[in-house]
Amino acid sequence: MTGKLDLDPVLVARARALAARAGAPVVELARSHTTVSVERAVLRLAGVQGADPDGIPWVNRLVDAVVADVGLGHGVAVPVFDALAREQMADVTLLAQKAAAGSVRFEVPVGRAATAARRAARRAVAAGVRRIDRRRVERERLVRRFGDPARRPWIYLIVATGDIYEDIPQAQAAARAGADAIAVIRSTGQSLLDYVPEGATREGFAGTYATQENFRLMRAALDESSRELGRYVRLTNYASGLCMPEMAALAGLERLDMMLNDSMYGILFRDINPIRTFVDQRFSRQVHARAGIIINTGEDNYLTTADAVDEAHTVTVSQLLNEFFAHEAGLADWQLGLGHAFEINPDVPESLRLELAHALLARELFPDAPLKWMPPTKHMTGDVFRGNLLDGFFNLVGALTGQGILLVGMMTEAVVTPWLSDRDIALQNVRYVLGAAGGLHEDFVPASGGFIQQRAHQVLGSAVELLERIGEQSLLTAIGEGTFGIMKRPADRGKGLDGVARHEGDYYNPAVEILEGVGS
Repeated sequence: MTGKLDLDPVLVARARALAARAGAPVVELARSHTTVSVERAVLRLAGVQGADPDGIPWVNRLVDAVVADVGLGHGVAVPVFDALAREQMADVTLLAQKAAAGSVRFEVPVGRAATAARRAARRAVAAGVRRIDRRRVERERLVRRFGDPARRPWIYLIVATGDIYEDIPQAQAAARAGADAIAVIRSTGQSLLDYVPEGATREGFAGTYATQENFRLMRAALDESSRELGRYVRLTNYASGLCMPEMAALAGLERLDMMLNDSMYGILFRDINPIRTFVDQRFSRQVHARAGIIINTGEDNYLTTADAVDEAHTVTVSQLLNEFFAHEAGLADWQLGLGHAFEINPDVPESLRLELAHALLARELFPDAPLKWMPPTKHMTGDVFRGNLLDGFFNLVGALTGQGILLVGMMTEAVVTPWLSDRDIALQNVRYVLGAAGGLHEDFVPASGGFIQQRAHQVLGSAVELLERIGEQSLLTAIGEGTFGIMKRPADRGKGLDGVARHEGDYYNPAVEILEGVGS
């Protein structure tokens, strides 16, 4: 028995083994398929930029042209760089423009032409990966220069006006008020766009469009705040939806620090095809691993659709699966902001003790992961006094259980769009609790055999039972039957399925080859 909860190490090891058994077929599926977004990410790393006059990115136009001529299963790198050689061109964006005009035809070369195209593609993509490497080194240098926040958990706060030029001063003000990580929420519906918009945007709905230029602008602004405040302020956005791989690549190129990246969120809550999602998430996580980006997973969302007590074990199962998929893609434990949430109905007897059990279970199962602790939203009623108290309880549980990333809860959360004054009050709440009790996790030890320990053991046991059932059928079947978040998502349905292809025998992806350390 180990830790404050006296968890059985044999049972914990079995839980991880069962998660690996459930996840292994999905990894094999991801290794044997590609998607249009994976291929677009490859070309973005190779240097394709910009959009046509209608706002359609050139990378979309180029991939569509390749797919129309030779299909998706070979990958796009070899046909594209073969065409560059045949057209005697050096600029891949210019090739995209010519392809969109219908003046280039693509083919799958063989022999020497194929070898030459592979070499050229790898050189171009390697240049993009080297830029990601430089941005990672730059982050490490800035953290050494400005320093990290003096305490954990990091305070994580959302900014989302729809206008990047309004987001920037709000983000900087939030940093001055104590926020350590700024998350720019994406515009409503962006996860269902099968392209990444270009340029700075000012017209988002309940969020701001995630674009490379918006990433650049906000990163530069928060670098100014880091210099002003003497601590490195982190930036968060989203690698989810139909463009996970591209968002990951752009985040690496522009030195974002955290990305929302969950293995099943898009499947469950955006009805994106499961195969499309698992293929995309593996590539996106490989990029995050290389870029030194912390991922934040989305288990908290399950508890907004399912009961937080009855379905607590599904959160643990998802955390274990997210850990397995992340490790397989190359992410280290310090990059795993595994999600969980304070979403039990406060009218349930002993609700705070139940929350403590769930939060401490996550902390002890994943001792080297930062964890991302999410505030109450589902049971906010509009009573701002009750809501502020509930957020205080949430903050206290975060302190008691040593969470790594604490998302600031607001008393008007899920009721109305919070005012700036709401955010200030919420930050005061966090600062008070962490200032008064930030080290309380050193002293907090639940009673041996008591309520909290028993509840944690019960949840872990139920998680193991569920993982055993998933292993007997398959993870795709379990998702199709509504195991997580009570959403039923069959593997042969969902958005984006037409953008998935099984690898042909000559499939080539230079980005995966580089990220996996294959070749030279």
